[in-house]
Amino acid sequence: MGAKKQSFVSFASSSQLMPQEEVLEVKKNRSNLTIGVPKEISFQENRVGLVPEAVNLLVQNGHRVVVESDAGKSAHFYNTEYSESGAEIVATAAEVYKSDIIIKIAPLSAAEIDLLKTKQTIISALHLTIQDQAYFRKLMAKKTTMLAFEHIKDKTKIYPVVKAMSEIAGNTAVLIAAEYLSHAEFGKGCMLGGFSGITPTEVVILGAGTVGEYSARAAMGLGAMVKVFDNSIYKLRRLQNNLNTRIFTSIIQPKVLLKSLLNADVVIGAIHSAEGRTPCVVSEEMVSQMKQGSILIDVSIDQGGCFETSHGTTHANPVFSVNGITHYCVPNIPSKVPHTASFALSNFFTPILLNIGEVGGVQNIVCNDIGLRNGVYIYNGVLTNQFISKQFDIPAQDIDLLTSTF
Repeated sequence: MGAKKQSFVSFASSSQLMPQEEVLEVKKNRSNLTIGVPKEISFQENRVGLVPEAVNLLVQNGHRVVVESDAGKSAHFYNTEYSESGAEIVATAAEVYKSDIIIKIAPLSAAEIDLLKTKQTIISALHLTIQDQAYFRKLMAKKTTMLAFEHIKDKTKIYPVVKAMSEIAGNTAVLIAAEYLSHAEFGKGCMLGGFSGITPTEVVILGAGTVGEYSARAAMGLGAMVKVFDNSIYKLRRLQNNLNTRIFTSIIQPKVLLKSLLNADVVIGAIHSAEGRTPCVVSEEMVSQMKQGSILIDVSIDQGGCFETSHGTTHANPVFSVNGITHYCVPNIPSKVPHTASFALSNFFTPILLNIGEVGGVQNIVCNDIGLRNGVYIYNGVLTNQFISKQFDIPAQDIDLLTSTF
């Protein structure tokens, strides 16, 4: 009998039928962060990385937020709002750059890099076309971890910042067109859209990406007749599916495009090039045949523009006229609506910062979040982006290998 009892006890223990000790998940050490928000010094950059509401949420979660005085002024967020949200307002950028994590919009300038201490994390845009080898060497020497927010992916493998800014640019482009179309000097006193008994405004959109889609949505919402051109049948089909309506679409065929341009009141250039310059699809001769007082909005101007007559302008002096056709060629259209754009960026940065604090630091989140890791181009002073490596002849290491050894 004793042998049978012993046998049952052994069986119960091996099958985990006997009472067991409770096993609790071992949580990673949570860390409190010091987050710095400097004032943007880049030309025409009016946005700010964190809005006061986001600062309040971060402070409530135990983090310290240091904001340079007037950092949000251009976006109509004021020092009093930040201080009431729990931020520490400091007078100089040097005090902000003592923080563990820096949230910026524009890339660091050479002077700002000099303010960095070692082993900091910078989340900002990369803008690869304006950088050189010395820029990356300088950042590597500081042992920084650099994240380009335009390269970060979400769970659906899209680029959320790029998409959000493109949506804003698309909507805003139509509002800009409406403003100048009704302008006494630069337009012809017309209301953009449709009205009972009057022929609707014709809007031609070049490019069926996110900018093109949201331009089409805004123009159609105002009652305009919209035509979209793109060389990708897939993009044109996707656009129609997303809009849930049949609109005029065409590949970029010069004769068909010219016919549409002759009747157009507004033309929005929203062609994006994955590499290099945007193709120029509208010649000066085609522009000269358009109706006087028509409006051209070249959203692609940051990649060279898709109109032969385009050249870059500024928010202070945004338009010029060629053959009686008004051109708006300001890069960084979202910076024209910095209050809205800042909220969009802040909504993206805040969950990332909260997660960094919860998992115990930047290294832990980079190891575990593939989408975020996609935005890393320097990791603890080591270049990890292969394209930058080839472009500027700097040795690089694989980010996956670096994080797997952590």
